[in-house]
Amino acid sequence: MGYFEGEKEHKDLIPGLPNEIAELCLLHVPYPYQALSRSVSSTWNRAITHPSFIFSKKTLSHPNLFVLAFHSQTRNLQWQALDPSSARWFLLPQMPSPGNAFAQPLACAALPRQGKLFVVNGAETLAYHAATNQWSAAGGPGKKGFAAAEGVEGRIVAVGRDSTGVYDPESDTWREGSGLGRQLERYEVVAAGGRVYATEGWWWPFISRPRGWVYEVERDTWREMGIGMREGWSGVGVAVGGRVFMIPEYGDSPVKVYDEECDTWRVVGGGRFPREVMKRPFCATGLDDRIYVASRGLNVAIGSVEVASNVDDEGKGCCADVSVTWQVVEAPRAFREFSPSCCKVLYA
Repeated sequence: MGYFEGEKEHKDLIPGLPNEIAELCLLHVPYPYQALSRSVSSTWNRAITHPSFIFSKKTLSHPNLFVLAFHSQTRNLQWQALDPSSARWFLLPQMPSPGNAFAQPLACAALPRQGKLFVVNGAETLAYHAATNQWSAAGGPGKKGFAAAEGVEGRIVAVGRDSTGVYDPESDTWREGSGLGRQLERYEVVAAGGRVYATEGWWWPFISRPRGWVYEVERDTWREMGIGMREGWSGVGVAVGGRVFMIPEYGDSPVKVYDEECDTWRVVGGGRFPREVMKRPFCATGLDDRIYVASRGLNVAIGSVEVASNVDDEGKGCCADVSVTWQVVEAPRAFREFSPSCCKVLYA
């Protein structure tokens, strides 16, 4: 990598090892200890913050689940990160906030492959960088009222009340999008295929039919959600592979996937969702071919999505069979008083 080429002073990264070997050792330090390694010495700090090192580190990153949880007794908010491969949890630094009190709703979104997490708190935007394990202030949207957000093709789309905001992390700027023109009782958003689906969904006591709209990001236009999609939205939505899935919160209903052609929800195959260990409230997120669901007590269910296309007599694909198989990562008992507020996946 040659982090020290051209420097007058040359120091060994690890005494007794060639720097090329030492650099490989540092590359394999797992998240979140990479940031801690910077404090070992100025030589390590210089190596770890070098652009070539950061680029190489990204190729070794793997998905981690980041969960914003609140304590049932203290009501304190705290971000936790789970490494699914080792079932280890890590505590993130506390989000900057006045008095650690959030009067405004928090809209959370992520750019997974950039290792960045964003929280829109009123007119303020906070950014978390997995590479440094630090929070920083980002450009604010300039107006309050965003209740939900999602990452869409390298940008953050925030919705709420009668406004839509689109944030470009590259330029650190917000632009105002076309407003929804109406206010929902609550906001659940899912992004798939360059669209943001915003709905109230069904909620207790189920006396009001849910409303829903779809935002076309490139066209900056809203349209009403299909009747079948909004009427059947009876759980927590999550997008994987351009498809929208729904994890029902009540009863023993199966997981479903939305069929856009027929405007209906279809039951997925595979094993049952593990309700015996996954208790409400849920939050869900998706990445690649995985669904991640966090529940009360911070138990996590990871669903592997498989899609098999059916082919008609003329050799044309007419539909797809979708199945999800689940595995559970049970949290330590110390987390039993925590419930998830939102969750996102980042490569870290």
